[in-house]
Amino acid sequence: MTDITPPEPPPEPPAGGGGGDDGTTTGFGSIEPIEIQTEMERSFLEYAMSVIVSRALPDARDGLKPVHRRILYDMHVQGYRPDRPFVKCAKVTGDTMSRFHPHGSSAIYDALARMAQPFSLRHPLVAFHGNYGSPDYPPAAERYTECRLSPLAMHMIEGLDEDTVDMGRNYTNEEDEPTVLPSRFPNLLVNGSQGIAVGMATNIPPHNLGEVIDATVHLLDNPDATVEDLMQFVKGPDFPTGAQILGRQGILDAYRTGRGSIRMRAKAEIVEGEGRNATEEIVISELPYQSSPNAVAAKIAELVNARELEGIRDIRDLSAGDDTKLVIYLKRDVNANVVLNNLFKHTTLQTSFGVNMVALVDGVPRTLNLREALKAYVDHQVDVIRRRTEYRLRKARDRAHIVEGLIKALDLIDAIIALIRASDDRAEARTGLMAAPFEFSEIQANHILDMQLVRLTRLGRADLEAEMAKLRETIAELEAILADEGVLRGVIKSEIGAIRAEFATPRKAEITFDPGDMDAEDLITDEELVLTMTRAGYVKAVRASDFRTQGRGGRGVTGGKLKEEDLVTQVIHTSAHAHLLCFSNRGRVYRLRAYEVPIKERTARGTPIVNLLPLAPNERIQTLIDTREFPEDRYLMFATKAGQVKKTTFSEYDKSRREGFIAINLREHDELVKVIVTGGDDDIFMVSRSGMAIRFSENDVRPMGRDAAGVRGMQLRDGDEVVSLDIARDETSILIVTDAGFGKRTQLHHFNRQNRGGLGVRGIKLTAQRGRVVDAFMVGLEDEILVISSAAVMVRMPVRQISSQGRDATGVRVVSLDQGQVVASVAPVLAVEEST
Repeated sequence: MTDITPPEPPPEPPAGGGGGDDGTTTGFGSIEPIEIQTEMERSFLEYAMSVIVSRALPDARDGLKPVHRRILYDMHVQGYRPDRPFVKCAKVTGDTMSRFHPHGSSAIYDALARMAQPFSLRHPLVAFHGNYGSPDYPPAAERYTECRLSPLAMHMIEGLDEDTVDMGRNYTNEEDEPTVLPSRFPNLLVNGSQGIAVGMATNIPPHNLGEVIDATVHLLDNPDATVEDLMQFVKGPDFPTGAQILGRQGILDAYRTGRGSIRMRAKAEIVEGEGRNATEEIVISELPYQSSPNAVAAKIAELVNARELEGIRDIRDLSAGDDTKLVIYLKRDVNANVVLNNLFKHTTLQTSFGVNMVALVDGVPRTLNLREALKAYVDHQVDVIRRRTEYRLRKARDRAHIVEGLIKALDLIDAIIALIRASDDRAEARTGLMAAPFEFSEIQANHILDMQLVRLTRLGRADLEAEMAKLRETIAELEAILADEGVLRGVIKSEIGAIRAEFATPRKAEITFDPGDMDAEDLITDEELVLTMTRAGYVKAVRASDFRTQGRGGRGVTGGKLKEEDLVTQVIHTSAHAHLLCFSNRGRVYRLRAYEVPIKERTARGTPIVNLLPLAPNERIQTLIDTREFPEDRYLMFATKAGQVKKTTFSEYDKSRREGFIAINLREHDELVKVIVTGGDDDIFMVSRSGMAIRFSENDVRPMGRDAAGVRGMQLRDGDEVVSLDIARDETSILIVTDAGFGKRTQLHHFNRQNRGGLGVRGIKLTAQRGRVVDAFMVGLEDEILVISSAAVMVRMPVRQISSQGRDATGVRVVSLDQGQVVASVAPVLAVEEST
């Protein structure tokens, strides 16, 4: 059994202890007291700067982080060029890790694969064989995939062997590596960059190569160019996945300040499906940058299953390779635009790219605007071309010196050969060549001695003189470049223009207008609605398809379950996106959107209007007008029970105050009856409860302000009141309906135009059986009407089934009423398709 020697005890500290307040030293060296806060601040700052400079942020000159720069340099050193065979990625990552990048192979391989992904970089720098991954999945293992430099990457490293950039020692201090690549195109903007450092981050979008080079050329020609000048060339980011960029405000912010938010939206198309029972489909062909079809499909399925998204019956991801195709199958009778707007709102089909253009300038992180980013690149190129020119000038001068010596040697060739033969060694021969009568320089003498005798004797004067002339021309050109910065910038323009001609491609991302934040109406189908309001103030919206067309005199369908003695007083046929101007009996107007009125079943009672509008006590909505716009060349004509009329420009009511505002100034004991829209030169019809009607020109009523009281439109007898106001339209007749269910159509030529303020003429002959007029309005033969009884029974019927009669006729039965029932309301329904 082997003996185990116990370890020796640690050496005793020298006399004098471990050092104390008297400043003595110990065996462990000098100890200095320091505040923990100070040490933490210093250490953290060193760590932060190490992460910022050595790992996370790109250099503004070549747009690369150290890991990417080292990968490209290693591939260049190993000779993995585009004209060479592919090599295993594991070979590249292993060699890069062992020589240049002191981090794990997974980090190096991820960076290598990203430089090959066409959905990450606008112009990939690495050519790849195998699976380089997707936005959802990582690339295949490095032992399976292969890579080599792409043709464009060769311009990143072009000139490395001509002393164009500084070299530094690698982490093992065994060999050199470049501190920055020559980068003959503006890679920082072309391919962008992303990174998270300590206390800061960078997020630079990719751009179009042609646009960026054009801007660079402009900056070379005009060093004082502004951001706005450069934006004439750089229209905005050009994401490799295409899609749409909404608006230019985010682009302007990013280019002017280095920070901005760019909204992106997928390229979607609504198409008709194929097959007998096919429905509409939404086809997504381009996705926003960094979105993936798989993630979008999963999110849509989640929303559909949670019933947060309606109208979708299936979704399929038909994407293949780099081609995106996401097909969303819709249910029948669904508004595809509404579904698409909801997809934009709730999924990454619409998202934002937060631009944060942070890069290293002279080793210091800075937020750059467009001009500063391009200027950093231009300054780098000026330095690269100057250093390359100086290198080439040295080489040309050295060669010219040697050629000059060879030409001189031709005249003394026999003497030179004799001297070399007579010399005992090389040193003696060199000394002889440097002495009279030859007087060669040491460099020339060494070159002559290095040549084989056969080459020395076969030197051709013509060839040497031609080479010398070319060298002198080259030297002159290089000296001109160094002497004039304008010429030097011209070289940059020429070379970068050649890169543009070879590699520039059209834009992929389309810059389009920004519709802004989606309103509620973008997410709601603009369907046809029938709005009803009762005397008790209950309002509801019912889909127009819930009613079916019936013949004249039919019993109708139940339109609502109302409280006892409640009557339907208002019916309007509109659509969900329309504005509703709600005029109250007190002469005030309130504004709603039609979709804000709750949609109910046909038999439902509705919602109290006071829940939607801030009405005062005893105030009720008298008239509803639906509109999409508020034109200045249109007017609103008001009529009151007392026969007053007022005309006001439509645009005066384009206000969205929820508390409402004055629409007409009413006299005491008067109420608003109806409001209509006019064109300025129309004929106005007013009908009273007793069946009297008057027709007068709208021009008889001058335009007034919102708070005016108006003028007399119709003179009334005692006990009579105005019930209707309408416009005389071509090819129409006036329909008058009584509360007893009778009605008739009368042609307008039976009513002569009068001056406003008169009693008018008889519009319908009334008897006790026929009742009194409930409403009157203009109709055409193709129109339909809705008649609602006090029992909430609704009848929908064509106008042509109602007889056309003279002014003195009593009309025909329009709707059959049960005992004690009356007609509560009548309204026209225009251009309604027959439904079953």
